Amino acid sequence: MSRRTRPQGCCPIRKAPPLARSRRERLLAAFKALADPVRLELLHFLRSQEGPTCVCDIVDRFDKSQPTISHHLKVLREAGLLTQSRAGIWAFYAPDPEGLALVAQAWEGLDAGAAAR
Repeated sequence: MSRRTRPQGCCPIRKAPPLARSRRERLLAAFKALADPVRLELLHFLRSQEGPTCVCDIVDRFDKSQPTISHHLKVLREAGLLTQSRAGIWAFYAPDPEGLALVAQAWEGLDAGAAAR
């Protein structure tokens, strides 16, 4: 492999350790879940609530069928962005602080390169 000469004015390259596989997989799941506009709106809505929100209230808020909303909630839960609790037949959803912290830390990590300039 030939080594190219770097143009003048290039910044020196800093070493960046690769993401741990488990962290990378968890981030990928979270970002894939948030790539859907309905799921992004669901998470935004649930973050604005004061506590766990009944699925019946979530379905009423969105112009989607109950099975569609349940599917999106399941994807967000499996991605670690929501928690679910039950009271009888009713399910209640709330943002998972650990999942939200993971996404925030990832963003801060991506933004760190810009801040260092």
